[in-house]
Amino acid sequence: MKSTSKWLGVLLAVLLAMPAYAERIKDLASIQGVRNNQLAGYGLVVGLDGTGDQTTQTPFTVQSIVSMLRNMGVNLPPGTNLQLKNVAAVMVTANLPPFAKSGQALDVTVSSMGNAKSLRGGTLLMSPLKGADGQVYAVAQGNVMVGGVGASAGGSSVQVNHLSAGRIPAGATVERAVPTDVGQGQFVNLELHQADFTTASRLVDAVNRNFGPGTAVAVDGRMIQVAAPMDINQRVSFISRMENLTLNPGEDVARVILNARTGSIVMNKEVKLDTVAVAHGNLSVIISSEPLVSQPAAFSQGQTVTSESAEIEIKEKKGELVMVKAGASLGEVVKALNAVGATPQDLLAILQAMKAAGALKADLEVI
Repeated sequence: MKSTSKWLGVLLAVLLAMPAYAERIKDLASIQGVRNNQLAGYGLVVGLDGTGDQTTQTPFTVQSIVSMLRNMGVNLPPGTNLQLKNVAAVMVTANLPPFAKSGQALDVTVSSMGNAKSLRGGTLLMSPLKGADGQVYAVAQGNVMVGGVGASAGGSSVQVNHLSAGRIPAGATVERAVPTDVGQGQFVNLELHQADFTTASRLVDAVNRNFGPGTAVAVDGRMIQVAAPMDINQRVSFISRMENLTLNPGEDVARVILNARTGSIVMNKEVKLDTVAVAHGNLSVIISSEPLVSQPAAFSQGQTVTSESAEIEIKEKKGELVMVKAGASLGEVVKALNAVGATPQDLLAILQAMKAAGALKADLEVI
């Protein structure tokens, strides 16, 4: 544990000593209107090796099969009870990239809706993919690739990775293009990935230095309006040159991210502390149970009685009081918290208490 903390401190020191590098505009902002569109659809995966939906518990799978067969001219007799194990109902999702044209191939993700054990080896039947407006923009079909494996026998089973979801590379074909306008009239709007007035001001300065005063104007802390050529060929060339301009973005907002589920904690280099004292002590509860069996004497017509003897022990480790000076850097904060022997779960409580006391100069975000 000490070795891990030592190497963590060295890594933090190296990262903090690294100089800030200029970033390209394309890494900081995107063109307004140039974005992905989500597509979703419903379909059936067939050809499974007995690992499909249990039709008695997923009636929508049976209904889908009956409807599909009817569309293909196969009419089942009334009252037919289908007991299929090689079919699974799935949801199919994909991202339609900007400027996608009819005939372009898309990767799709296939996810089981019912209780299928595995989609491995299955084939997705033709499934229309719709957008938020209800229009069909692509059609998916193909063999499902699952990145896991599982086996079971004699009541025992083993599984590696996830078997109820997979992908079909180039499994969908675009049938309808989404019109994408590069800008509005004579202007192209840039949208920063993170709103920041300093970054917006520096981006405007970088564009105006290279293309002339008045080319770019900051509308607010996120959007920058840029005057671009009206001719589409010149506009594409203009945007290409503009995207590759570099600038030093504004300083990051001091932020601490806490993941309460995994205990992960991430802090950026802007995190500072006021003078604060931290006391840390662990309270452990140990419960041990031992079964006791009371056996009656022979021919006494008594009954065997089974009971348990439980022992509960509470141990409290000695807490330590650590003083952290004002203006402590990220490396000093980590070093101080490691000094009190805090685990990631303990750090969740410590950092929240620091924030409540007003000593932690950072935004605290719990995810």
